[in-house]
Amino acid sequence: MDLLTRLEEVILMSIWRLKDGAYGVTINRAVSKVTEKEYSMGALYFSLDQLLRKGFVSKSFGDPTPERGGRRKIYYYLTREGKNALQTVRDLQSSLWEDVPKFEFTNNKNP
Repeated sequence: MDLLTRLEEVILMSIWRLKDGAYGVTINRAVSKVTEKEYSMGALYFSLDQLLRKGFVSKSFGDPTPERGGRRKIYYYLTREGKNALQTVRDLQSSLWEDVPKFEFTNNKNP
């Protein structure tokens, strides 16, 4: 089983949540919000490139706009493989936590 890193999981979930509005800046904002950590655009694009190579996301180019100096936005979408990878992670997490009661950690006497 080829597992996702936690950052890859958060990026894929962010793309899924953003739907047709998933491009670099919006993905970065979503990832930073959920992780409460700021990621550089370089770090984000490095991870997006890895996800592209793995076949978990695809990308398309928007129209050039004057506001962006004639540059086009690159939009990202989950592929079937990306959705399957997220489902695998979700199933794994569910099975790992299946028999652990929610109060288990609150009554733990170990430091």
